[in-house]
Amino acid sequence: MSEILDRAIRIVKESKISFCRFITGNDAGATGSHQAGFYIPKCAAPLLFGGECHRGTNRDKSVTIKWQNDFETDSRFIYYGQGTRNEYRITRFGRDFEFLLDRYVGSLLVIAEQADDYYQAFVLESDDDIETFLSYFSLSAEQTNQLIDTSLAQSDDERLLQAINDAINPLHDFPQTKEMGQMAQSIFNTIHHITDEQICKSPDKILFDWRDVESKIFFKLEDKIYRDVYTQPFANCNDLMDFANSILNRRKSRAGKSLEHHLSAIFTANKLIFEEQAVTENNKRPDFLFPNSICYHNFEFPSDDLTVLGAKTTCKDRWRQILNEADRVDVKYLCTLQPGISRAQLKEMEDYHVRLVVPHDLISSYPVEYQSKINNLSSFIAMVKNKQSHYSPFSVSVNN
Repeated sequence: MSEILDRAIRIVKESKISFCRFITGNDAGATGSHQAGFYIPKCAAPLLFGGECHRGTNRDKSVTIKWQNDFETDSRFIYYGQGTRNEYRITRFGRDFEFLLDRYVGSLLVIAEQADDYYQAFVLESDDDIETFLSYFSLSAEQTNQLIDTSLAQSDDERLLQAINDAINPLHDFPQTKEMGQMAQSIFNTIHHITDEQICKSPDKILFDWRDVESKIFFKLEDKIYRDVYTQPFANCNDLMDFANSILNRRKSRAGKSLEHHLSAIFTANKLIFEEQAVTENNKRPDFLFPNSICYHNFEFPSDDLTVLGAKTTCKDRWRQILNEADRVDVKYLCTLQPGISRAQLKEMEDYHVRLVVPHDLISSYPVEYQSKINNLSSFIAMVKNKQSHYSPFSVSVNN
């Protein structure tokens, strides 16, 4: 959340009355209108004059407006009610007022009353800021150009919690891990308006965000399903241990598969050609093979254009499991969420041609001399994209 967006939301929540609308070409004078200034609809007259003005009269009011928490203008609220006119405008912004320039058409104007003659205003330019502001106050784009009902305001955390509760309410058992991962992705993407373009831009962060939401879903569902069991006494210690072990095993199984499912969604958003659990030699099945098993088993396809990636939430001991999963590929990649391992283990991995793929924020937890040798998720994707940009006709999409 940008600083301007954060302040705009806070000021609107604290204000007596507030309003938002998209800036149009007519406001900015881009349509040739002689009335440069912000048009305010009749429904928002209480923001300017405390209520609707009477036809047949003109009315004006001098106010101070602070823009972007940065500078102030001595502006004028005016009502034109004589003749055929019946409109409200805000005018007088000074010679160098930039928000009436054509470049701001399509930006969101937010105005909030702080006192009778003192207002704060914000112009939100980016799609992310606009969508987050509207979502916070439960508005859609077509519901702007009106006063803001702050009683409908919900923080992202509140909306996330509500979405999770709505998702698990009809469930009476655990869904498949892939289904739960997709549920987490859908909830997070909806709340934060995440597009494929944003997934491609910030895959390392998105991976953490999706897994965080999935964990929240899982533990809430776990509590719902097992509440009646653990609130009752167990007959004996064996029953208690069996119950505890079943919960632990389910948690470990979900955590391992979760990483694979989210990586798959990220690779798909990036339009990579890949196959999950592709069969190589001796029925081995690497977690991800780029591009796919068809190319892998075709020895006319260059080995250098093949990429293998294992996915393990922790890799301190289990990294060796990927060594013999694809004989045609010399360098094996391993994506892990483990925050740092020893120099000795990293040296051993290097000797066996294993390269780590670690989300960007975790790389600093590794020994300094190895950090430059570790790919983050974004650079790994870029490397695979570069290989696939010159694939021969052998390439066949078999995304799962």
